[in-house]
Amino acid sequence: MSVEVGQILEGTVSGITNFGAFVDLGEGKTGMVHISEVADAYVKDINEYLKMKEKVKVKVLSIDENGKIGLSIRQAMEVKKSSRPADIDWSKETRIQNSESFEEALSRFMKESEERLLDLKRNRDSKRGGGYSRSRG
Repeated sequence: MSVEVGQILEGTVSGITNFGAFVDLGEGKTGMVHISEVADAYVKDINEYLKMKEKVKVKVLSIDENGKIGLSIRQAMEVKKSSRPADIDWSKETRIQNSESFEEALSRFMKESEERLLDLKRNRDSKRGGGYSRSRG
């Protein structure tokens, strides 16, 4: 199988680092998904989004001269999002699953927002006081 830029493929997460994840595409080919290409939201901890041996859909973003393959899960999901309404399953079971995933996503968003606000407040407070001041003269 030849891998080309723009293709949507299915692979298996074979490694997770603090900067991204490696995805086994089969036939000895492995690509890397940078942490910024995992989800539309800010990803602080990639382990909250991906697990080892998880099957994922990826879009091939680049292939460099050394054969390194750059991948995106986020952009592969955008292709799904653009499905025509006729392609969407509107059954009750699907709506329940979607509402549960929305609630989980909202909960995660709220938690991350609170953490970011605390970091900003700490950073702001540390810059405000306690330090030396230059004398103006």
